[in-house]
Amino acid sequence: MDSGPVFGDDEYTRRQSVLLSQLSTDSILLIPTNPMKIRSNDVYYPYRPSSDILYLSGWEEPCSLFCALYDDDRWVTSLFVRERDELAERWEGKRVGTINAQAHWPVDKAFPWSTRIEQLEQEIKQRKTIFLQQGLDDELDACVARILGYKDRKRSVTGIGPDSISDPSNLLAEMRMRKSDPEVEIMKKAANVAVQAHIRAMKQTLGDTSEQMIQAEIEHEFTRNLAEPSYGSIVAGGDNATILHYHKNDEEITEGSLVLIDAGCEVDGYASDITRTWPVNGKFSKAQREIYELVLAAQTQAILECKVGNHWLDPHKAAMSTISMGLIELGILNCTYEEAMGKNLDGMSRKYFMHGTSHSLGLDVHDVGVTRPDGVGDGRILESGMILTVEPGLYFPSWVDVKEVNDTYTGIGVRIEDDVLITDAGPVVLTDKAPKSVEDLERIIGTGV
Repeated sequence: MDSGPVFGDDEYTRRQSVLLSQLSTDSILLIPTNPMKIRSNDVYYPYRPSSDILYLSGWEEPCSLFCALYDDDRWVTSLFVRERDELAERWEGKRVGTINAQAHWPVDKAFPWSTRIEQLEQEIKQRKTIFLQQGLDDELDACVARILGYKDRKRSVTGIGPDSISDPSNLLAEMRMRKSDPEVEIMKKAANVAVQAHIRAMKQTLGDTSEQMIQAEIEHEFTRNLAEPSYGSIVAGGDNATILHYHKNDEEITEGSLVLIDAGCEVDGYASDITRTWPVNGKFSKAQREIYELVLAAQTQAILECKVGNHWLDPHKAAMSTISMGLIELGILNCTYEEAMGKNLDGMSRKYFMHGTSHSLGLDVHDVGVTRPDGVGDGRILESGMILTVEPGLYFPSWVDVKEVNDTYTGIGVRIEDDVLITDAGPVVLTDKAPKSVEDLERIIGTGV
């Protein structure tokens, strides 16, 4: 049986207090967890709880709901959870149950999940605003819709009862943008496990291989360290590396090809996200090295811009600048630097570097939080405690007719990605132990575990 949440009560109650301080005392907060999803027939996908319920309470079981309401001059928190059930537990595993939930989780009360509508309906009717994440609990959504839609003389006279529903997700997303010290420690663990997985793949590969075999090495290391993939691992050999979200991972990789591995793991709900690109035979060709070192130089400059007070787009601008100059020097682009960059970072370089440089990282691998308000300008100011990826890339697919690119570079795809913590002392690369210089990669590939 689960012995309790990952963090101590102080961490969770601090988060709850910050969120609840932003709500009026005549409201109710309802955060359901994710529903279970059927994979086929009566087989379910492996269960993963809602990131927000993890954030507020550490609760991991399905069929659950976090609730907070103001009563007797204070906020009272509750979890609605599955009851103990001997028959169900024989088939599906042990449940925490209401008694243990109240005793060991950071809430005031715990109730059976099956009673949530009965227990909450009258409370909802007394509140002015309902803060609810909709689309996760159909019965609860229907209950709230029924209450909001019901109009009577008494409510119109007294003014008692809900008149609006609001989504608390944006408030939670803003809180989750900045990681606490305990969160950073877990994300360091996730980063270290992913680093070891990439190193294992490098050591175990030399010459002809397959995408499946490399994926097996990566995910073997995740599993043996009690972690799991934080997203579907990308293992793309040769031309497949030019496909940004390649996912088949089922082709052979011939000697002399590059392999691009975009793979991270999740530890206690928190994600890591690393990409490395290297030659399976242990030696970069001249063309491969030229593209690789250009991407590495772009990443180096982008990481330097991950500083408190800079804007969200500053790392991307630095990466774009380095890549634009490099593509011109290599003769791939025949244009001015200004044309390569474009007025809004949309210039000629975007043919080969078509994605952003960074995304937030945390309980979700593409974590929540507004980074470019209204989609204009240079984005929000970087703050201490934020964690973001830095991942420039260049892609030259052989099946795309691009006149500027000679045959030397076609079929080459390179991306390099690290996880970066913003601190007052400067950027801290959580994944810096994963080899990425040409010399380090050529030294380690094929050396065995």
